[in-house]
Amino acid sequence: MGTTLHSLSPNPGATKKPKRVGRGRGSGTGKTSGRGMKGQKARSGHHMAAPGFEGGQMPLIKRLPKRGFKNPFRTEAHPINVNLLAERFDAGLVDIEMLRASGLVPKGAKIVKVLGHGDVDKALNVKAHRFSKSAIAKIEAAGGTITIVPWKAGKVAAEAASTEAVAE
Repeated sequence: MGTTLHSLSPNPGATKKPKRVGRGRGSGTGKTSGRGMKGQKARSGHHMAAPGFEGGQMPLIKRLPKRGFKNPFRTEAHPINVNLLAERFDAGLVDIEMLRASGLVPKGAKIVKVLGHGDVDKALNVKAHRFSKSAIAKIEAAGGTITIVPWKAGKVAAEAASTEAVAE
């Protein structure tokens, strides 16, 4: 007969009974329940000190000097190489929406930059925010064209789109 749920049991030694603390001196873990005498680690609710806390000594992160500068207005471009464009697309138009649909550009990428790694053997008409010089040379050498799509952040982009629609 096959195994049934009620006949299952763990292997011998696989399970242990939980340690019962604070149950009298004879148990071996009575009185202080295995926490020793006083101190931070003996207190209830104690979960060790916060990360970086060194017992009151000035933490290392605060002892070291500040260095450098973080630009709060930095915009990071998502790179795409021309060889990927040549592999994934047939000759013709390749725009940012097509790149997103094919999975080459994630949804969160605000700026797309085409780089010149690899070779292009098709006439691609590529629309992106930025291009490297080598990418421009390779796309145009294959008979394609490049179109730089202007990029503006946030509210400005919405206003620019509405003014372009009115102008057309």
